[in-house]
Amino acid sequence: MGRADGLYSRIVAWLKILLPLAALALLSTLFLLSRSREPLVDVPFADAVAGAESASEQVSAPYYAGTTDRGDVLTMTARTARPEGPDLIHADDLKATLSMKDGSKVTLDATAATLRNAERQADLENGVRIESSSGYVLTTDALVSDLDRTVAETRGPVSGRGPAGTIEAGKLRIEPVDDGDDVQLLFTGGVKLVYEPQQE
Repeated sequence: MGRADGLYSRIVAWLKILLPLAALALLSTLFLLSRSREPLVDVPFADAVAGAESASEQVSAPYYAGTTDRGDVLTMTARTARPEGPDLIHADDLKATLSMKDGSKVTLDATAATLRNAERQADLENGVRIESSSGYVLTTDALVSDLDRTVAETRGPVSGRGPAGTIEAGKLRIEPVDDGDDVQLLFTGGVKLVYEPQQE
């Protein structure tokens, strides 16, 4: 009987040590799991990637729709998207379409893009294709576009075709005209236009 009492005493003594340690370990795990990064609030695709906790987690075929400050409609889709920081989202194979109030459209296709909430901008990189309903089809290496304004600008040279022929320029800026609902494609930085008359 003495042995049983001794064994029981030893078990109780060990439990007095192990149980508090186990409780401490559980509390530590709970605090670690509850710690999360700042929420992605306004970044496009934020709702889609809200459950992703790291850059290794991603969502497929996210979709975003919003309006600019002048009422133009911006829609964006991508093959995949994943968070890269408190207010950053990286997207692969991004397609953005800006539909103006006058009925015209500008479409941007990029291999990769980073959406930045703090600056309300998207960096389109690794090759960007620009197509407008006015007849321009252009390519550039990189472009930055506002997320809440109808403004976009290439970071370097742009080339392609337009209604009048082939065109090359040091930079392209897409912006509204001063008066009215129209949006203009403004070529700067040494513009070269090779006129090609229309075949009748």
